[in-house]
Amino acid sequence: MRLFILLPIISIVWFFSEVIMARIKYSSSEGERTPDRRSLRILWCTIIPAVTLGVILGLRGIGYISIASSLALPAGILFIIFGLIIRWMAVFALRGYFTSNVSILPNHQLVTHGIYRLVRHPAYAGSLLSFLGLGLAFSNWLSVLVIFLPILAAFLYRIRVEEAALREAFGQAYQRYCQKTRRLLPGVY
Repeated sequence: MRLFILLPIISIVWFFSEVIMARIKYSSSEGERTPDRRSLRILWCTIIPAVTLGVILGLRGIGYISIASSLALPAGILFIIFGLIIRWMAVFALRGYFTSNVSILPNHQLVTHGIYRLVRHPAYAGSLLSFLGLGLAFSNWLSVLVIFLPILAAFLYRIRVEEAALREAFGQAYQRYCQKTRRLLPGVY
């Protein structure tokens, strides 16, 4: 029961950290190229209803999985925490180059060190792991599907937008980086 109390606390911290980061790190300064193509708006317009519906389904027990349900909550919380750690490692590796919207900053450098040696989009991979964990925490297959799949689709769109901007900005250097690293899962995708 204590773990179930931990879930809303972690979720609230997660939500407000994302809102604060989006407000502080939104790029709109002069001299920056922001080829975002509304991907940030699409993300938020997908995340809010998907999470809302997934949580409602989870709390109402629609789609509840009784088999291994005692493992789902702690596993879900661990996925959320581990996903947040991965996301923040990525944000800190980017330092000043991190923006909440897709942007190419003046004097932008391609970051390929730290967690970026393993995957090209670790911040997105971490977010996706957290969203998967959120659905799993309810021990509910419908919550997992309703939360994870639409958000995955929104992130895949954003990845295409971001990769096009990086390819345009860094050319062959980005192509070489793409050949050495996967998008979200090391050695897989």
